[in-house]
Amino acid sequence: MSSHHIVKEKQEPALYIDELGNFNEELLGQLLEWSPTLLVNGENYDKIFSLGLKVDVLVNGNGQETQEDTKVIQGPVDALMVAINYLFEEKYPAVNVITKKFDLEKFAGFEDKINLVVFTERAKHYPIKSGFSVWKPAGSEFLIHGNRYMEVTNLAQNEDEIFTVVKDGFVEFTFSGQPIFISEPI
Repeated sequence: MSSHHIVKEKQEPALYIDELGNFNEELLGQLLEWSPTLLVNGENYDKIFSLGLKVDVLVNGNGQETQEDTKVIQGPVDALMVAINYLFEEKYPAVNVITKKFDLEKFAGFEDKINLVVFTERAKHYPIKSGFSVWKPAGSEFLIHGNRYMEVTNLAQNEDEIFTVVKDGFVEFTFSGQPIFISEPI
């Protein structure tokens, strides 16, 4: 095999672009850096194609002409559900999703199927399990989705669901039950 071939062995999270909107081009470049499998919502295909990106899977396309070797998948539901179910069935361990708006109801239920990080223009959203801890500098913010009793360390609540890191160091989330989604600004 020549050195210019890229082998996609599901080591990197797949990237599903549901809605690109005004997403940061530099961050998009970082998400594409290791040549992940790229899935695109049919409604955004022309825009993504115009950026010169190679689309691996077109989701719920509208009969548009596709690039060579682009797989087309259709489903009876929202393109997001079709894409994530496809990745789960194909045994992808993780996916990054780019969309305009984070809708908790759309993503709830997938957190046990696949490692999921959802990017919007201003934040990244991801599920955590009880005991999750991460090092953050003082002043970092988290938005905790859902209304659940939990214990947190090194965090102070300043608005409805917004928590700020008190001092440089680890923050930890402890709660019972299903994973929860948190968000942090990007």
